[in-house]
Amino acid sequence: MNHDVIITCALTGAGDTVDKHPAMPVTPTQIAAAAVEAANAGATVVHCHVRDPITGKGSRDPALYREVMARIRDSGVDIIVNLTAGMGGDLEIGAGETPLAFGPATDLVGPLARLVHVEELLPDICTLDCGTLNFGDGDTIYVSTPAALRAGAQRITELGVKAELEIFDTGHLWFANQMIKEGLLLDPLFQLCLGIPWGAPADTTTMKAMVDNLPAGVNWAAFGIGRMQMPMAAQAVLLGGHVRVGLEDNLWLDKGVPASNGSLVERVIKLIECMGARPMSPAAGRVKMGLKPRG
Repeated sequence: MNHDVIITCALTGAGDTVDKHPAMPVTPTQIAAAAVEAANAGATVVHCHVRDPITGKGSRDPALYREVMARIRDSGVDIIVNLTAGMGGDLEIGAGETPLAFGPATDLVGPLARLVHVEELLPDICTLDCGTLNFGDGDTIYVSTPAALRAGAQRITELGVKAELEIFDTGHLWFANQMIKEGLLLDPLFQLCLGIPWGAPADTTTMKAMVDNLPAGVNWAAFGIGRMQMPMAAQAVLLGGHVRVGLEDNLWLDKGVPASNGSLVERVIKLIECMGARPMSPAAGRVKMGLKPRG
């Protein structure tokens, strides 16, 4: 069991959740305020996507990331910032017998284009989604090929940013370990992402199998989506890992009660404290993960 737990709060994501929640953070001002809320509730790390302020859809616009980062830093709160680098991997295959007629959900760019905002802003951490995945029902897949992953991993390492490897299935973990063997990644973090159709399911057996195949001594966390958010947090702590919560993964605090990022952080802290663990501060988290001290 892990007694000192890094708590990541994933603030908004890029999914079509704006119409499903009364206060989903959309604008840079709202996303930065959500980061401050999570920090004040006891989070160690905030994981940030940005959204188009008009449509609410996920965005890759560096200007939006720039504003979010500036607002978080200007707030004066101490929080570790983790920016997604997963946007730009969506491919909507044409329906039926026209697979090459790509649909409007397609947003597919190369591995370095996915890192433009990371190169400019140099956050503490950025993500690397470690494989291709059937992302939900329908015809949309997330594309991250071995060649693209090698190029992205090498560039993240060159930038001196800590990579958080997003593991949605067991083959993703296999390839992540291969990139470490090839020297493309130095002391990365691992995030086990469970319950996303159709990746790895959110259950004890699957998480245990993944943990058993992690490199020795790495820092890792796990999360489940929806109603499995808190059960998977408890399971991760029992298996020696860290946790992630937030509105990206779960919209509800209780049945019929919309969550906020702060309330989910407070709930998971209460959970782990009942287990005999405690949350790590951002300062302690930086030491644990080998990050530079706050500048």
